[in-house]
Amino acid sequence: MRDKFLSWGIVLVIATWIVALLIRAHYWIPILLSAIYVLGVYNAYQTKHAILRNFPVLGYFRYFFESISPEMQQYFIERETDGKPFPRNQRSAVYRRAKNLSDTVAFGTQLEVNHRKYEGIKHSIYAKSPSEELPRVWVGGEQCTQPYHASLLNISAMSFGSLSDRAQISLNRGAKKGNFYHNTGEGGISPYHLEGGDLCWQIGTGYFGCRDDEGKFNPELFTKYSTLPNVKMIEIKLSQGAKPGHGGVLPGVKNTPEIAKIRHVQPGVTIISPPSHSAFSDAAGLLRFVQQLRELSGGKPIGFKLCIGDTKEFEDICVQMNVLKIYPDFITIDGAEGGTGAAPPEFSDGVGMPLEPALIFVNRTLNNYNLRNKLRVIASGKVLTSLDILRAIAMGADMCNNARGFMFSLGCIQALRCNSNNCPTGVATQDKMLIKGLDVTDKAERVYHFHKNTLHTCNELIAAAGKSSYEEVDATMFMRGDEFDHLADLYFPDILGNVKQKARS
Repeated sequence: MRDKFLSWGIVLVIATWIVALLIRAHYWIPILLSAIYVLGVYNAYQTKHAILRNFPVLGYFRYFFESISPEMQQYFIERETDGKPFPRNQRSAVYRRAKNLSDTVAFGTQLEVNHRKYEGIKHSIYAKSPSEELPRVWVGGEQCTQPYHASLLNISAMSFGSLSDRAQISLNRGAKKGNFYHNTGEGGISPYHLEGGDLCWQIGTGYFGCRDDEGKFNPELFTKYSTLPNVKMIEIKLSQGAKPGHGGVLPGVKNTPEIAKIRHVQPGVTIISPPSHSAFSDAAGLLRFVQQLRELSGGKPIGFKLCIGDTKEFEDICVQMNVLKIYPDFITIDGAEGGTGAAPPEFSDGVGMPLEPALIFVNRTLNNYNLRNKLRVIASGKVLTSLDILRAIAMGADMCNNARGFMFSLGCIQALRCNSNNCPTGVATQDKMLIKGLDVTDKAERVYHFHKNTLHTCNELIAAAGKSSYEEVDATMFMRGDEFDHLADLYFPDILGNVKQKARS
């Protein structure tokens, strides 16, 4: 193709110029062809892109279609139950609930209900009327002097930097109206988090917002922000489900002077948080740090977030709780399926324990060490729908955090460009032109409605199961497709026996 382009291209350009000169008109055509030919000659001799070198000019079409492949997939290829990480039917449900529209569907389920991955709730013929009051949970153990009455569903950690200023304002205003908390993410408390909504301030390994010039923890700065009335809880981030063992990443293109000032870092450079904390290096150190933050904050609930990896390390933390008599007020469990704005694919795809087995392990371990009644367990990691929330509670969680669902409520279309600063909806970008498309007043209302309608559906589900409260939710409520493989053997052995005998005869 390269040789044909170079040889036939020059012939076409010369012939076009001759015709144009003879008729003395339409000079724009040979000028355009000449420019295309020059571009093709450059493509043929450059060494960085093999596609353009072998297919001059035409190679650009390949890059164009590749750039819009997520949109092509969404608009023309995927079915209602397709799409990763969230299928179209789940995204559509969030959009409808956020807009406060009817979230009903017509003509029945599109799921493969006989597939072993199917999961549902065992309803009761003695269903109850759903409660109109949205569920809440007290957070704060015996060592906490300022317990917090949290919603069952809250906004998970998303930093200013990974999300735009208007996105953060919308989330915080929605949280204020719905009376639920907004996790700041590890990027610190920005002015856009202070719109009146309750905050869970996350302290990551970079100590953004409470660090000294060397990047170490600064008690004075921490006290300044932790005593703000908006801050209701403080969460120490040990690891994140989407990239456990890897520090958070803020691409340099998103690290504006404003963000750098909030984080106390240099602007314009990619910021990678350390993989672990410098304030402690073992379980005992972690718990002493918990106690230090509790004292500095005036007794507010202190907890930590982690994705389960080496289970012995979590067991060691439990041992040290009983030895030191220091207990966190909550533990947030993030699953390997959790989201992120930027992570190496090997970390997103191959590191960490999924949420469901992690919750089962944590719950059992806490019970084994007589700690379960001293703290709350928060589930985080792809907890999007009401069914996801109840499943997490059945596996041992007391409450849930969600990030991507609230991003959908802001208008996120799952374009998968969070790490590029090119988010088309203005949610996960610092591009001022793109951010202008996000209307704060409208999006704050959508955040509020998504939260309210999702929890209302939770109330309807437990009522359909004949339950009066969330304390009654457990694994016996659920049925899974793999149970059906042996259902006939368990319940109809005589019938199957007769069928087999007739078949033999």
